[in-house]
Amino acid sequence: MVEAHHHRASLKQQNKKFKSKHATKSSLKEAAKGRVQRQSPKAPPTNNSAQLRANRRNNAKQAQAKKREAIVSATRLFSGVDGAPRIVAVIPLTDDVSAKGAVSALASSLDASADDCPDTGLWGMRADRFKTSLQFVNVPYGDLYGALDAAKAADYTLLVLSSTQEVNAWGDTLLRVLQAQGIPDAVPVLAADSTLDAKARSSVLKSLLSFVRYFAPAASRIFDLHAASDALSALRAVAEGVPDGVRWRTGRPWVLGEEVHYVEGVDGSEGELAVTGVVRGAPLSTNRLIHVPDFGDFQVARIMSAPRPRGGMEVEPTLLAEPDADDAESLVSSNDPDDMANEQTWPTEEEMSGAARVEEVGQDEEAPKKKRRKLPKGTSEYQASWIIDDDDEEGADDGEEKDDEDEDAADDTMEVEEHEASEGEYEDEMDLDSRKSVAFEELDAEEEEKQLASWRSRDREEEDDAAFPDEVDTPRDVPARTRFQRYRGLRSFRTSPWDPYENLPRDYARIFQFDDFKRVERNVKRRTETETSGVQPGTRVTVYLRNVPREAAARAPLTIFGLLQYEHKKTVLNFSVQRNTEYDGSVRSKDPLILCVGPRRLRVNPIYSQLTRGGGKGANNVHKFERYLRHGNTTIATIFGPVTFGAQPCLLLRETADVQAPHLVAAGTFTNTDTTRVVAKRIILSGHPLKVHKKTATIRYMFFNADDIRYFKPIQLHTKHGRVGHIKESLGTHGYFKAYFDGPITQMDTVCMSLYKRVFPRWATTWKPEEGKGAEGGKVTAGDAMEE
Repeated sequence: MVEAHHHRASLKQQNKKFKSKHATKSSLKEAAKGRVQRQSPKAPPTNNSAQLRANRRNNAKQAQAKKREAIVSATRLFSGVDGAPRIVAVIPLTDDVSAKGAVSALASSLDASADDCPDTGLWGMRADRFKTSLQFVNVPYGDLYGALDAAKAADYTLLVLSSTQEVNAWGDTLLRVLQAQGIPDAVPVLAADSTLDAKARSSVLKSLLSFVRYFAPAASRIFDLHAASDALSALRAVAEGVPDGVRWRTGRPWVLGEEVHYVEGVDGSEGELAVTGVVRGAPLSTNRLIHVPDFGDFQVARIMSAPRPRGGMEVEPTLLAEPDADDAESLVSSNDPDDMANEQTWPTEEEMSGAARVEEVGQDEEAPKKKRRKLPKGTSEYQASWIIDDDDEEGADDGEEKDDEDEDAADDTMEVEEHEASEGEYEDEMDLDSRKSVAFEELDAEEEEKQLASWRSRDREEEDDAAFPDEVDTPRDVPARTRFQRYRGLRSFRTSPWDPYENLPRDYARIFQFDDFKRVERNVKRRTETETSGVQPGTRVTVYLRNVPREAAARAPLTIFGLLQYEHKKTVLNFSVQRNTEYDGSVRSKDPLILCVGPRRLRVNPIYSQLTRGGGKGANNVHKFERYLRHGNTTIATIFGPVTFGAQPCLLLRETADVQAPHLVAAGTFTNTDTTRVVAKRIILSGHPLKVHKKTATIRYMFFNADDIRYFKPIQLHTKHGRVGHIKESLGTHGYFKAYFDGPITQMDTVCMSLYKRVFPRWATTWKPEEGKGAEGGKVTAGDAMEE
């Protein structure tokens, strides 16, 4: 069969592609397919000239020169014959190793002797091989605050680990505290151990490196001091490296005291504390205050030079700087309120003459009768002084010394069994025979302590607050309008206005307020950077401080820090903190804690409030008070304390029976000094719907008399299922009332009324280690119980 012949299709039509005179960006990008047109170096420069090879080489040279200049600038302080020594804080993490042993191993790598190296304190060593000198700050095991102070002044931190003993809870807390405070460049070393074989040594080093990197991620290896080569490498790391400074020290001068002594005053004048050392950080000005850790802020009397001996000859010190009387900052930290500003003027002559006539009458006239109060039987005069009359309600508002915890103790912290009583239970005229006698059985001391500890259980309180937040029971023996007289109702917590200057406590008259804190901070830092009158870093000086306690001279080693302008003034400080996940104790607002911020340690009673997202202030700058510091949330802690500038890290520590073993409660950063920030405490009064008819319901258990219902009638109601309503009228005399809602409710719902009251922090004081006598864990001390 012959196949049919087919001709090739030669008449297929092909249309010409569309050509546009103005191509779009997308069409050009699609046509390029990612290709980049190369341009000859000889071609004239175009807009893409930054991509030329010559320009790339130039940029690389500039970046290299800039990096080299930064390294030279960072190490200029330590270079030269009179260069400052590199400070190395030696901190052992277990009790079977010592700081002296680690320093001796480093010194032996240079064939130097460390026989005179102390177990605690400073020890200097000249490393001629690296053309520098080192200054070791040896910290004994168990001295947590000494380790913190050493790390504040150090360029490097030598963490001494053990090959046989794991880091315990105290060492873990120390590492967490150092990490939160800002740890200088960490150099982890393994203490020399000749009993460890080579095979096990490798696994031990890997395990320790994994552990250390959790706290110091920049650590690249563990230096084994048993090997001479590793000891020399560790010494080279601290002698030739470029220390990465801690951020909070930027712009601040400090001096590590190589020599500290007390100079007695002449002719009855007060003595001075003389601290000799090298100025580091920023220039040290005599017009600014100096902070001595654990002792406070002090003025500079003068700064003298302290050159090192040359050729065995002592060099006479010279005067470098003295404070300027016009520019020197004073020690005034708070305002002195004028209590007579709002009082009446001096009495007139007529009033004085009237008072004289009263004195002449003497005891002939009958004295005005004192108002008698109805008190429970057996009440002493001391107990009667704590019972507030109805006429004293205004005076009660002024008693902010007790704050809000006193009036809310019965509802917010303690669960007390209520004993129902008749209306005339506390009447003095009640017939004694009508009372039922109750047999009293005294408990033994052990059972009494057990029940008291159960009654003061903080864990139970925190669980109840988490399950029923802010809910309190209306007392039956005290009118609600008296019990909650300081509270107010708000239509909207987030938008309702609140005047931040009404009903302020006395402490607000003592603090300083900034019109624009950020602007003041910028101006202070700008003046500090441009100031030329101070002593430049790298100069060895002797700083004389006025009116420092004699005990400060016994502190070794002692580091003093220069403060910026206004950092001695007291104001409201807000810190954003997060609770430590490893701490399980209960942390309640106004619990006594230790606040470590910058160079300071303060004894504080912070109040906690919610962090408002999206700017921090919200529409009305009102923030909800938190009774407890909880896990997982960022919370604002507020105190009255000295001003601080910059993003200062902060720590909250809880004291224990061992002063040097506190619990790390929380860590965070300084936020601002907003004095208009309103911290509002909320309480919720709850009631039960007795009868319900669509949108109308009869409510009980919220109040127990008709006067309270009329007092709280304007405040809006809400239910847990989302309904909103208000009180229509009172029903009867037992506290029942009729309420109307915006929708039908059920008897399974709960009717609530939210009340708010502003709370204020307490005044912070300087903390000293010898004063640490706190409770262990979250237990309440007797002093704390009296406050509440």
